[in-house]
Amino acid sequence: MQDIIVTIAVALVLGMLAYELRIPPLVGFLGAGFLLHVLGVPAFEGLEQVSDLGVVLLLFTIGLKFDLRSLLQPEAYGTAALHMLTSVLVGAGTIGLSAVIGIVTLDGGLGTMGLLGFALSFSSTVLVVKVLEERSDDGSYYGQIAIAILVFQDLAAVAFITVAGEEPPSLWAFALVLLIPAAWVLRRILDRVGRGELLVLFGVVTAMGPGYVAFESVGIHGDLGALAMGLLFATHPRSNELSKSLFSVKELFLVAFFVVIGLQAVPTWTDLALALILCVVLIPFNFLSFYLLGRLFGLRNRTSIRTSLALSNFSEFALIVVAVGVGNGVFAHNWLTVTALAVAISMIISSLANAYSLQVVARLDEILPEENEARLRPTDRPIDTGAAEVVVLGMGRIGRGAYERLVNRGGLSVIGIDNDHLLVGELKREKFNVLEGDATDHEFWHRLVVGGTARTVILAMAIHDSNTFALDQLRIAGFDGTIAAVVQRQDQASHFTDAGVHSVVNIYGGSGAAVADAAMRPPTGRGHGSDADHTGG
Repeated sequence: MQDIIVTIAVALVLGMLAYELRIPPLVGFLGAGFLLHVLGVPAFEGLEQVSDLGVVLLLFTIGLKFDLRSLLQPEAYGTAALHMLTSVLVGAGTIGLSAVIGIVTLDGGLGTMGLLGFALSFSSTVLVVKVLEERSDDGSYYGQIAIAILVFQDLAAVAFITVAGEEPPSLWAFALVLLIPAAWVLRRILDRVGRGELLVLFGVVTAMGPGYVAFESVGIHGDLGALAMGLLFATHPRSNELSKSLFSVKELFLVAFFVVIGLQAVPTWTDLALALILCVVLIPFNFLSFYLLGRLFGLRNRTSIRTSLALSNFSEFALIVVAVGVGNGVFAHNWLTVTALAVAISMIISSLANAYSLQVVARLDEILPEENEARLRPTDRPIDTGAAEVVVLGMGRIGRGAYERLVNRGGLSVIGIDNDHLLVGELKREKFNVLEGDATDHEFWHRLVVGGTARTVILAMAIHDSNTFALDQLRIAGFDGTIAAVVQRQDQASHFTDAGVHSVVNIYGGSGAAVADAAMRPPTGRGHGSDADHTGG
C-alpha cells in the first residue's frame, strides 16, 4: 500500500507542477516515472494492468467517436503508407550512421536496422488522442485524419506482433465475426442501461469482455478488439454519452500508463545520447513528412500542420515491437531502454509543441505559400454561407425548430450547420439547406465565410461551452450582425447577456420558434436584448 500511495502522490505533485507551468500534465506523469525509478520506488503490483486498462478504454472510446469513412480517404491511408515507408528508411539510416560513428553497437545487418526503423515509425495513439480530446478536436477534420492514420499504424503493429509471436493466431479467430451479431444484442442492452455507474460498468465490460479478452483468446492483440467494439457502437444514439461517462475513469487509468513509460527507462549516458539523436533527427522528419504528404493529398496548410504536430512523436507500440525483437534475439536488451527513453522524450516534446499549436500554426501559415483551392479536398475547402441571411449553428431539436420558423414564417434564407454526419444527411434528404461542420473546431472558423447577406447567427448547440466558443470566434472574426443564443440556466443567460448577445432564450422557457422570433426582432441595445425577461427558469 505504501508504494501505491507514494506513486499516486508523486504523480499528483508533478502533474500539478506541470499544470502550473502551463504544460500538459502528462509531462509531469512521465517525470513521475523517472523520479520514482531514481528514488528506488518499484512499480506496485497491478500498475501495468491498470495502465493496460487505461489504453483499452482509450481505444474503445476512440471507436465510439470515430467515423469509419475516414479510413477510406486517401489523405489517411496514403499518408500512413508513404510515411511508414520513408520513416523506416530514415530511421534505419540514422541508426546505421550511429553505429558507424561508434555511438552504439549493433548486431545484425540491414534487417535489424529496418526493424528498429519500423518500430520508430509509429505515432503514439494514447498521446495523440489525449491531446485531441483536451482541445475537443477529436471530432474535427484534422483530428479524424490523424486518428485514421493511427488506426492504420496500429493495424500494422498488431500484424507484426501477431506474425512475430511464438504462436500464430488460433483458427478460432474466424469466429470473431460473431461479434457483429453480439454487438447487436449489446446495443439493445445499451438502450436499457441507465446512467451513472451502470453506464460506466457497461462500457468497461464491453471494452474488456467481447473486446479485449475475445481477441486475446484467439491470439490477436486485445487492444485491437477494444477499438473494434467501439466502432461497432459508434452509430448508437448513446455512443457519445457512453464515451463521456468513461472519460474520468479512462483519464485516471492513463496516468498509470505514462508513469509506467517513465519507470521503464534505466539509462546510461550512451543510451540517452542515442535516444536524443533519434528524437532530434526523426521528430522533425516526421513533422515534415506528414506535412508534405498532407499537402500532396489536398489538405490545407493549417490542416497539414496541425495533423503533423499531433503525430510527430514515437509510439508505445515501439516498445512492444522492440520487446518482441529482444525476445527473438534480434536486438540487444539495451535497445528497450533506448526506445523507452526516445518514446518518453518524444512525448514531452510533442506535448509542449501541441500546447502552443495555434501559435505555431498561425506563424507557419503566414510564411507558407497559399493553397490552390481547386486542389483541396472538398472537406477542407472554405465553407461559404452563400446567399443565406441567417446561420444556425447546431441543428438539433431547437436549431431545427428555429430554422423552420425562420423559413416558413420569416421568409428568410437560412443555412444550418452541424457536425453530426448522419443528422446532416437526414436533413439534406428532407430538403434542408445544411452543411457539415464543427463550430467547436478552430479550423472550422478559418474555413467559414460568414459575410455577404448573412446578418444573423443563432447559437443553438446543446453544450453551453460550445456556444461560448462560437461566440468568441464570431467576435474575433469581426461579425457585427445579430447573435441569438439558447441557454439552459440563468447563469448561462447572464453570461451571454453580459457578453453582448442580442437575444437569449432559455431552452426550458422558450423553444426554437422563440429563438427565431427573437433573432428576427431588432436588438434594443448591445447586451440588453429584448428577450432578457425570458431567460429565467
